[in-house]
Amino acid sequence: MDKELLKANLNGLERKIQMLIAEHRNLKEEVKSLKAENQELKAALKLRDEQIAGFHNQLKISKLADSLRPEDGSVPELKKKVDEYIREIDKCIAHLSR
Repeated sequence: MDKELLKANLNGLERKIQMLIAEHRNLKEEVKSLKAENQELKAALKLRDEQIAGFHNQLKISKLADSLRPEDGSVPELKKKVDEYIREIDKCIAHLSR
């Protein structure tokens, strides 16, 4: 009788171990899937951040262009201001190149 009880307990343990192994496999697959989804979402977020940065740059350029419109027809003054901006940009590029 002790043998029968021991055998039943052993069979129960084996069944539980098999269930745990199956659950472990499923959880590993789920983790793998969630990691892949996480990477995709990070890539999408990075792309959106880059797009937002681009929109911010476009807005800045638009504001700059609006501020540079010659209202009184002073084209030479506008040209001088644009040249100053170009020199400043060149300085920034040179600084970043170091």
